[in-house]
This record gives sequence, structure tokens and C-alpha cells, in this order.
Amino acid sequence: MNEEKKVIIFDDDEDILAICSYILEEKGWQVYVFPDCSNIIQKVSQIKPSVILMDNWIPEEGGIAATRQLKSVNELKKIPVIYFSANSDIQTLKEQAGADASLAKPFDLDDLERVIYETLSK
Repeated sequence: MNEEKKVIIFDDDEDILAICSYILEEKGWQVYVFPDCSNIIQKVSQIKPSVILMDNWIPEEGGIAATRQLKSVNELKKIPVIYFSANSDIQTLKEQAGADASLAKPFDLDDLERVIYETLSK
């Protein structure tokens, strides 16, 4: 894992972004948030995060297409993507996207941290 703990959160829900940012910043993470996934390759390439949290219903193209885009780029495909959604079939969505882990919304804040660390330790 990088010395710097960086996370990007792609979600169009301002409350989710605010809560996740607060919790993760308290744990020493540098948090970058985006309400859409436009220019996703450029954003991720510039920040080089340790992990990405990806919402299913993110504008413009959605989390599945955005995750597939990231996983198709050699320099970015090893960055773990945690797919998170309120969709009841999150496991299937995670697999369709090619994400590394999933987290169902609503989630317990302890689960957020646990899933990130479990994903990074794989």
C-alpha cells in the first residue's frame, strides 16, 4: 500500500460524500470526492489513489461503465474499486463492473473502514 492513504469517492449523494469524507479524514485518509465520473481516467491518473469507492448510479455513464473504463487502463487496473450501492443485487453489479469488493448502502461506518482495509490487504 502507498505511504499516502488516498481515496476517491465517486457518488452523486452529497450526504454520502460528506459522511464518508469526514470518517475517512479522521482516520488519516486524503479524500477526493466527485459527484460524477466525467474524465474519470484523468482524475484517477492525477490522484493515484490507494482505493476507489464507486457508486452504481453515478452520472453520466454509471458505475459499471466507469469501473470497466478504469480496469481497462494498465496503470489504473490494479487500484481496488469498492462498488457501493443501495441496489439489492450489489454482488451481481460488482461482478459486472469488475470491481474488487462491494459495500451495500446504507452501511455501518465501521463496515466502510473494514471493507477498505480488507480490500487493500488482498
